[in-house]
Amino acid sequence: MSEAAGVFAQQLINGISLGSIYALIALGYTMVYGIVLLINFAHGDILMVGAYAAYFIMSILGVSPPILILAFVFSMAVCAALGIAIERFAYRPLRSAPRLNSLITAIAVSLILQNGMRVLPFVGSNPRQFPQPPISTVIIGPFSVSSIQIIVIVVSSLLMIGLNYIVNSTKQGKAMRAVSFDMSAASLMGISVNKTISFTFALGSSLAAAGGILYSFAYPQIMPTMGTMPGLKAFVAAVFGGIGSIPGAMLGGIILGVIETLTKGYITSQYADAISFAILIIILLVKPTGIMGTKVRIKV
Repeated sequence: MSEAAGVFAQQLINGISLGSIYALIALGYTMVYGIVLLINFAHGDILMVGAYAAYFIMSILGVSPPILILAFVFSMAVCAALGIAIERFAYRPLRSAPRLNSLITAIAVSLILQNGMRVLPFVGSNPRQFPQPPISTVIIGPFSVSSIQIIVIVVSSLLMIGLNYIVNSTKQGKAMRAVSFDMSAASLMGISVNKTISFTFALGSSLAAAGGILYSFAYPQIMPTMGTMPGLKAFVAAVFGGIGSIPGAMLGGIILGVIETLTKGYITSQYADAISFAILIIILLVKPTGIMGTKVRIKV
């Protein structure tokens, strides 16, 4: 393999690793939108809460493999409960209100989470170094893969496979698809719409928690505002793949991660964020439904 091909392969691996994180976070956006047609802009801050939950577990108990598993489970459980609470007290009362009301509420919830974490005495506004597992590197020809990248890709893949199984092969997943297709008809068929929506928020928030931990492994510094940028990037990934489409969110996240790392590797890191958001504008102009989204006709 030539040197140029080796550099490209290295950037591709970096992009898949980063894109796996974006895909996990984007799944939360796309599931919530698919069910209640809401863009949950507090989703990135749920990621931040998940990162802090894991931080405290690993700071106290260490970073051995059993503790890492415990940190993932604890963080995902905390964020699942937080997602249910946010849906119950912030979004459910506005379900029949104009969508603008819910959008403004989502922004308000995001600010509450950020500033609430800042005033907590055991959190504060100063950045903290996220605990890291032992880092090793596997060299494969002209490129290398770090243990962090392996953890990110493997954990992300397992969680996405698990989500696919839940949505397509379980009773609760069938209820989610039914509510997404027609909420009123699903209710008439005996499906608890409120429980299904709460489950969707819990599932999306738990994936955001996992994404927050993996993001903190890749960029080991956490702070109350850390969820803003990965949250926005994941939103771009969800729109790119087709908002409301679970496979689209996965694909959009991977593609966005690869584009971002190729931009950093071949152009400059200063343009990486600008190009990511330029993709959002181009997609909205050229194909608003995204790669795997479908057109929806609204009868008036």
